[in-house]
Amino acid sequence: MTDDRTAEMRLRFARQFFDTIPHSRVLGMEPIAVGERTLTARLPYKSEMVGNPVTGVIHGGVITTLVDQTSGGAVMAALADSRAVATLDLRIDYMRPATPGEPVYAHAECYKLTEQIAFVRCTVYQDDIDDPVATSMSTFMRSAEGTPSMVEGVA
Repeated sequence: MTDDRTAEMRLRFARQFFDTIPHSRVLGMEPIAVGERTLTARLPYKSEMVGNPVTGVIHGGVITTLVDQTSGGAVMAALADSRAVATLDLRIDYMRPATPGEPVYAHAECYKLTEQIAFVRCTVYQDDIDDPVATSMSTFMRSAEGTPSMVEGVA
């Protein structure tokens, strides 16, 4: 299978995964790139996401949702099968407020897999990944082999 075909399949699987989560659809989160152990997602700016109407800054809970979903997607990209995953621990450091009116991106990498636990780091940014809005470290529990994920039948 060509690398382009594999990349297309990974991205299609990630999009289906994001679409199975209702709040992901409501927020408009979309995966835009998927690698062997990485996922990058885009979150468009919407006024309904604002936490402070005076400044127009996106609520921290929305950023947390983006981090959790993107990080879980990176774990799924790293797995050779479609096992379900669940967030065990998620730590986020907020560096600065996101610029109002601009989309936000999250890039997550599953940097270590054990039989039961996946370890992920994620950076949330806007124009420059080296000027993060937030960074995170998280762990995910891998379900037992053969346990289906929310997304099945994507080939």
